[in-house]
Amino acid sequence: MVKSGLKWVFLIVGTMIGAGYASGRELWQFFGPESGLAILLFAVLFIISCQSILMISYRLKTTHYLPVLSNLVGKRFAKLYDGMIIIYLFSTTVIMLAGSGVTVQAYRLPTWFGILLIACLLIVVFQWDIKGVLVLNSFILPLLITGLVSVLISFVSKNGFVFENLLINQSNWLAAFPFTALNILPLIAVIGAIGSQIEHKKETYVASIGSGLILGSISMLYNSSLLQIADQIISFEMPLFGILAYYPYTMFLFITVLLWFAIFTTAVTGTLGLVTRIHNTFPIPLSKLVIIIVILMLPLTSLGFQTLIEVLYPLYGVLNLYVLANLLLYPILHRYKLAEK
Repeated sequence: MVKSGLKWVFLIVGTMIGAGYASGRELWQFFGPESGLAILLFAVLFIISCQSILMISYRLKTTHYLPVLSNLVGKRFAKLYDGMIIIYLFSTTVIMLAGSGVTVQAYRLPTWFGILLIACLLIVVFQWDIKGVLVLNSFILPLLITGLVSVLISFVSKNGFVFENLLINQSNWLAAFPFTALNILPLIAVIGAIGSQIEHKKETYVASIGSGLILGSISMLYNSSLLQIADQIISFEMPLFGILAYYPYTMFLFITVLLWFAIFTTAVTGTLGLVTRIHNTFPIPLSKLVIIIVILMLPLTSLGFQTLIEVLYPLYGVLNLYVLANLLLYPILHRYKLAEK
């Protein structure tokens, strides 16, 4: 059960740790100073939300996210959020493509090369359907997390960990809600695509608690590191580069490779959610759907990585609060319905 649950942990963490998160831009957008309580609260909210999505997907044996959405918000609102999820997955995958363009600049390669590279590899991965996505995540994610955490621990050991008293001066605690709400849309999309493959209920507990603890710990460590360079962040499109400026150039290049893989895994999982939903309406091979979608995305990458995150992420965070509220209430309401029966 634990081994199977870890497979879903990799998928969930891979969905979360993309260009926005791994680069530090998304964390700094929502957190920053006086956010220790917010990050702790985020971890709790994430575990509850994730467990609710997993349980619905497992119970309904879903192959795409629409049944999960209908179960959460009802058929009327499901149509609205269905459209929003499609737009969200499309736009965030565009952000990943743009992020790939920014990342390869570390190797003095042109932006267009990074964008085309990730676009072509997306098409290749989906030649193996969903199994290819799961294998990719189980291979890349442990490497990615180890590399990112190693750099952050090394940085705070040199510069000191910014410990925040979680009982005082925590004015930013409300940021936990839009930050969690922002990240549950891709979770609904991705977990909804694999509900039929979850074999046992215990897998859902391993997946939700494991991913919540990992993401909460990394977020706390990352935010502490960013606080050390707060006055320099404005100079970097990706705040992680501000941390890497304190390391040898070889380390900078190595972590940039890992950052690119973070971007790639999130692009893959986002595309997975998108194509499984569209495939339900237009039953053509997933590989062909991916080609069509990627071609449509390419012109939009010109908007820029930082601009896309600063505009779209806070907006999605607010719009998704209703879905978050339903996820948090689901365990209570579901138990109440069962008791009535």
